[in-house]
Amino acid sequence: MLARKRLATFLLTGTAILSASIVGVNSFLYTVRGGHRAIIFDRLQGVKQDVKGEGAHLYIPILQKPVIFDVRTTPKNLVTETGSKDLQTVAVTLRVLYKPAENKLPDIFSQYGKDYAERVLPSLANEVLKAVMAQYDAGELITQREVVSREIRESLTDRSRSFHILLDDVSITHLSFSQEYTRAIEEKQVAQQEAERARFVVEKAQQQARAAVIRAEGESESARLITEATLDYGPALVELRRIEAAREIAQTLSKSRNVIYLPREGNMFFNIPPK
Repeated sequence: MLARKRLATFLLTGTAILSASIVGVNSFLYTVRGGHRAIIFDRLQGVKQDVKGEGAHLYIPILQKPVIFDVRTTPKNLVTETGSKDLQTVAVTLRVLYKPAENKLPDIFSQYGKDYAERVLPSLANEVLKAVMAQYDAGELITQREVVSREIRESLTDRSRSFHILLDDVSITHLSFSQEYTRAIEEKQVAQQEAERARFVVEKAQQQARAAVIRAEGESESARLITEATLDYGPALVELRRIEAAREIAQTLSKSRNVIYLPREGNMFFNIPPK
C-alpha cells in the first residue's frame, strides 16, 4: 500500500514537472504563420536585422518581443482630389496591390512602424497624382486614360520602392469631375447631337430640292419631245399613246380578283334569253 502511494506521488510530481517544462519552453517560443515574417525587438539592442521565416522560433520573454509582418500582396484603395491642366477638379480612386520588401522589414519597422502602408502610400499617391494629372486636360484624362494610368503606375512604383514598398499593380478604378464640368459635357453632347440633326435636315432638303429640279427637267424634256413628235407625225402619236395606256389598264384589271366582267346582253344569273 505504501509503495503504491509513493508511486502515485512520483507520477504526479513527474507530470507536474513535465507540464511546467512544456509551459516554460512554450513561453520561449513564437510561431510565424504562412505568408508572414518576423523581426525581433530587443530592449537592450533595439531592432535586430535578422528576418525570421515561417515556423517556430526562440526568443527571450520580457527582454525580447517578436513583431509579425504580413508579406502577402494586399489590396488598398487610395482616394484623392487634384486639378487637371485646364484647372478642372478631378476625383481619382486608385487600387494598389502592395507588399513590403522582406529583407527591409527591420528598416520599415524602425522608420514607419507596422502600419507603414497607412503612413506612406496615401501621401505618395497624392503627390504622384497631382504631378501626373496636372499634365493633361480633363478631356485628355478620359480619352487617354490608359496612358495616364501607366504613367501613374510607373511613377508611384518608383517612389514606393524608395520606402521599401513593392507594388504589384496600380490602376485607376474611378475618375470623376465636378458637377459643373459634367453638366457642361452633357450640354456639349446635346448641342452636338442637335447640330448633327440640323445638318441631316439640311442635307435632306438639299437632296429633295435637287431631285425636284431633276424631275422638272425630265418632265420639261419629255414635254418638248412630245411636242416635236406631235408636230412631225400629227395626232397619230397621241392615239398610239392612248392605245398603250388602255392596254396597260386592261392588263392590270385582268389580274385583279375584284373585277367581274358582265355580258352586255343576257342574264348572268338565269340562262333566260332576253325578251
